[in-house]
Amino acid sequence: MTSPILVTGGTGTLGRLVVPLLRDAGHDVRVLSRGHHQPGNGVEHVTGDLLTGAGVESAVAGTETVLHLAGGPKGDDEATRNLVRAASRAEVRHLVYISVIGADRLPLSWLRSKLAAERAIADSGLPWTTLRAAQFHGLVLTMVQKMAKLPVIPVPGGLRLQPVDARDVAARLVELTLDKPAGLVPDLAGPRVYGMAELARGYLRARGKRRPMMPVRMPGKAGRAYRAGENLTLDGADLGARTWEDFLAEQLRPAH
Repeated sequence: MTSPILVTGGTGTLGRLVVPLLRDAGHDVRVLSRGHHQPGNGVEHVTGDLLTGAGVESAVAGTETVLHLAGGPKGDDEATRNLVRAASRAEVRHLVYISVIGADRLPLSWLRSKLAAERAIADSGLPWTTLRAAQFHGLVLTMVQKMAKLPVIPVPGGLRLQPVDARDVAARLVELTLDKPAGLVPDLAGPRVYGMAELARGYLRARGKRRPMMPVRMPGKAGRAYRAGENLTLDGADLGARTWEDFLAEQLRPAH
């Protein structure tokens, strides 16, 4: 009998896509989350808190592969260190982590936390794989929807995004999880780079709406970094299949 694959954050946006793919590939899955869930269909749910470390050791016990998807606006570094300590004691053979493109270049606190989490894994002595991905289409949609509620849409000058579909990220993560540890693998981004105005226009067009747009300047070090494209990997990235337009066509219908 093979050991289950532990998935942290298995009930989140990415986890809900990854877990069925792992099951389809014939693997039992153990999901670590803070809430209580009923087991079923080869999926075991265990309760724990990565930030405090409560329940983490028992969640990792008996597993050889850990896919670390759990994340939040802060504390990812400490949560990951707690996971790494438990995984080391359990002699896990493969620890897979999802990070963000630009974690090593953008001067934002939550990305510094992501980078510290990456380093905790790389320095753990465990065999590991880390994938950095671009912003998901769903996150970009939420951002554009909020902007479109304003009478005038503010467009940060020079900000470009290369959004990727969460399903493409999930499929790539499953490939990496079931393969040998590979260290830091090529970034995964969407097939096209968009300016913010283009993303907003695509959303408005799909909704049958119009809004005026006004360019705004992003201040400080973060603004300079985004204008320099530090959030992008323009050469050497793996590219997902689904475009922003594909995603919008699935998610939205023009308003009449």
